[in-house]
Amino acid sequence: MDMEFSPEDLAFQQEVRSFIAENYPQELRGKQDEGEELSKEDFLAWHKVLYNKGWVAPAWPVEYGGTGWTPTQRFIFSEETARADCIRLMPFGLAMVGPVIYTFGTPEQKAYFLPRILSGEDWWCQGYSEPGAGSDLASLRTTAVPDGDDYIVNGQKTWTTMAQHADWGFFLVRTDKDAKQQEGISFLLINMKSPGITVRPIITLGGEHEVNEVWLEDVRVPQSQRVYEENKGWTCAKFLLAHERTGIAGVAASKRGVEKVKDIARTELDGDKPLIQNAFFKRKIAELEIDLTALEFTELRSLA
Repeated sequence: MDMEFSPEDLAFQQEVRSFIAENYPQELRGKQDEGEELSKEDFLAWHKVLYNKGWVAPAWPVEYGGTGWTPTQRFIFSEETARADCIRLMPFGLAMVGPVIYTFGTPEQKAYFLPRILSGEDWWCQGYSEPGAGSDLASLRTTAVPDGDDYIVNGQKTWTTMAQHADWGFFLVRTDKDAKQQEGISFLLINMKSPGITVRPIITLGGEHEVNEVWLEDVRVPQSQRVYEENKGWTCAKFLLAHERTGIAGVAASKRGVEKVKDIARTELDGDKPLIQNAFFKRKIAELEIDLTALEFTELRSLA
């Protein structure tokens, strides 16, 4: 989709392009080009470049470290980083728990956690899904029982992305077994180095270690690390999922992928003609581009 940008937005677009060209870590680019597995340090390299520039959290309010950009500028930034094949920043701190903390957290929680999320000092993971509570998340069984000023947490989480690198995790736990499903859940911030936490890898069919099981056995968590009210964690969960779902469309990256397919199809032969001239192939590409345009409009509505 072609968009009409103002002169100011065009200048901003050029600023972003130039910054990426001059500052994107070359070692990281080399690993991406070679298809090498990326380390925690690799993921944080681009994060720290953007943090030092003040661009790491465009969607955050200015008072918490955001950029103050307009929706159009945020769209341009997203498009340009995707166009340049920049690595995607880990979303669990910046796009998920960060907004929960600055919306529902105490002043002490904001003061401690938000700067560390922005700087990349803390790597976060998400403790939502369980073996028996995936799509039906509200049926989760991990429990948190009060004990003095703490909770004692027991249970199991699964499909926990990048938990092997995590310093902290945000977890949904059941604090009232007798309440209706959504009404007995609390939102806890848990130090992943706490005694009683075990992270076990789940190796994907591609041989990659991205997701994990997380076991919690008598893990002691201060009640001061609960966000919002006890048994009201479902409010935080819904808020977080809205942020997560509007941030994962990946339209720009998908458009770049379609262009790569079209480039290949211009040289690959279908009989004695380039594949790009095959009517069925052209129709499939057109359908995909129409879907991406519709998704892009939806993304723009959400952004605005």
